[in-house]
Amino acid sequence: MSFWSRTKCEPEKQSDSLPSRALLWLIASFALLMTPQLDRLPAWLILVCIALAGWRWLAQQGRVRLPGRWLRTGIMLVLVSIYLVRVQGSFTVDTAASFFVLAVGLKWLETRTVRDFYVLFYILVYLATVNFLFHQEIHWALMNIGAIAFLLIGLQVLNAPDLPGGMKASWRRLGTMLLKVLPVVVLLFVFFPRMEPLWSVPLVSDQARTGISDTMRPGDISNLAQSSERAFRVTFGGSIPEYRDRYWRGLILDSLDDGTWRQSGYESYRPPGRVDVDGGVGELTSREYDVLMEATDQRWAFALEGSEAVSDNVVKELDELFRFRRPADSPIRYRLALEGTGRLSADTLTPGEADRYLQLPAEGNPRARALADKLKRSTNDMGVIRSLLSRFREQPYFYTLRPPAMPNDGIDSLLFDEKRGFCAHYAGATTFVLRSAGIPARVVVGYQGGETGAGGDYLIVRQYDAHAWVEAWVEGQGWIRIDPTAAIAPDRIESGLRDAVADEGSFLENNWASAQRYGDVAIIQWASSQLDRINYQWQRWVVGYQGQSQLDLMSRLPGGFGMRELGYLTAGIVGAALLIVGLLSALQVRRGVSRDRYRRVLGAWYQLCGRAGVPVRSGETPAALASRLAISEPAVADSVRLFAQTVNSHYYRPQSGSPSAREYNDDLKRLRRLLVTMKRQLHRAGKHRPGMFRPNSHSGKHSD
Repeated sequence: MSFWSRTKCEPEKQSDSLPSRALLWLIASFALLMTPQLDRLPAWLILVCIALAGWRWLAQQGRVRLPGRWLRTGIMLVLVSIYLVRVQGSFTVDTAASFFVLAVGLKWLETRTVRDFYVLFYILVYLATVNFLFHQEIHWALMNIGAIAFLLIGLQVLNAPDLPGGMKASWRRLGTMLLKVLPVVVLLFVFFPRMEPLWSVPLVSDQARTGISDTMRPGDISNLAQSSERAFRVTFGGSIPEYRDRYWRGLILDSLDDGTWRQSGYESYRPPGRVDVDGGVGELTSREYDVLMEATDQRWAFALEGSEAVSDNVVKELDELFRFRRPADSPIRYRLALEGTGRLSADTLTPGEADRYLQLPAEGNPRARALADKLKRSTNDMGVIRSLLSRFREQPYFYTLRPPAMPNDGIDSLLFDEKRGFCAHYAGATTFVLRSAGIPARVVVGYQGGETGAGGDYLIVRQYDAHAWVEAWVEGQGWIRIDPTAAIAPDRIESGLRDAVADEGSFLENNWASAQRYGDVAIIQWASSQLDRINYQWQRWVVGYQGQSQLDLMSRLPGGFGMRELGYLTAGIVGAALLIVGLLSALQVRRGVSRDRYRRVLGAWYQLCGRAGVPVRSGETPAALASRLAISEPAVADSVRLFAQTVNSHYYRPQSGSPSAREYNDDLKRLRRLLVTMKRQLHRAGKHRPGMFRPNSHSGKHSD
């Protein structure tokens, strides 16, 4: 006989074994908590977790047997070994979280008793908090809350399987509990002091982030153009700049090597430090703007020309670029102000800087070099720039997301043969020609454009807005922006990528699931905008509610609150909440108020018996009390015996015969009707005390 056939239909038989319904709620919660992790967990780990949880459920049904100690140990060693081989010594917060998921999966194999339920309950609660390391959007937060709700329902099922009312009543009890604690939670969230952490661990991840990098090959940005993921959102204190003026500078690429542009002269060391994601500094002025940037795992920030740092979590460095003090491994909010004229510095270049921005490979692209020599002999630096831009405008150059493959000497091929490319192609070629003509030039990478969000209150800049352009240094003018894309495809700069490639139909052609792909479907665009607006406000005012944001909010209250005052206020709120709860509980106990509707009806019956001269004796059953009342008052004999039978049926029926929600409510209505009938019968018998029942001169007209 095989293992599977021998163990079939042999469920766990322990006195404290885990009920199937409670286990089912645990598994459902685990499934919900795994959903936010699917985008970062390896496929093998996801399959392992599904298999282990499924194994536990089949064992609960008696179809298989849970492994013994030695088999569990073997399974654990094999899976941990696979994990160590896969991570290859890269131990980060990301890999640690993945190992925790593996540990949760293995825990299913030793979940047998009620005690194990509680252990796994708290482990899953912790898994919900781990999810927030990687996803803070509101829909993921709601999913985590839903998973916690499943756990609490399972806790009810485990501890009180015979509670009446069924599943609907369980959810109602959970909702009531939530409504009671919600005001205290909100008050603590708003007023509890947001102290800066004493330390932090960089959230380094092996998963690639979508976004621009510190190198550029011609095809890199065209690949980004097929992604509609958010790069950042911007809220302006004043009017939003025109579309053509939305050049978001990120980094400068100044070194050309084997067809790849790179940045030089920048440190690659990433110092550890405190995570500072809060850039809230009060109300926006007319010149300021807030940027909420998605995680990039890079130090660079994005800003318009002529900006200055306002928040202290971003600093201005050389070449008017902005950097964070440590890589942005989570969404970060910072504030800038448009203080300048929008023009870069006009200082004289040092000899070292001139060499840096004139660097070219010793060989390659001879026709582009010859073009530069020809232009240089006939005009000055500005004339070279104008002539090159006129060439782009007047000759049949095309802007496309489907550029042809460029052979060796790709710049020559682009300028003289193919004449089809993307912004990175044209920016790299323009920089090459200008440097060949002796004009210092550099490639600037960032974003250009941005669409307005719902209500027109902010901008959404997406990955397909990634852009590359050129900055050239001209004597007497300093660095000036040159965008060959504006000469070739002005629609790209004036209204965006969608319009620029509308004729070839290549906008998000490989991204069928993106809402932005269906720009002509109004309902999809409306729903996408509203969802983004909700997420944006959630990120700004809930996820981003940190120390400075809290102090800014508290400063608007009378008296001006600091950290000390916030501490006193929080202590007062907690104390007042505990005092109110204690007083209500004491008052409830004193009045004998029961939350069980059966007990309230039973209490009213006891009072009726006492007023009829048959007080309740200590330890007396409902049947015994009904018998004494029937002897004392024969008029109510039938009603009181039926009343006692209904009470006994509710409290003393076998466990397998627990009433359904409908039976529960029907019995409760029957008891209330019998109680009213007994009052009327006692009234007609004249055995009521003054004021106990309402006088009724027509009582003789009513039948029993």
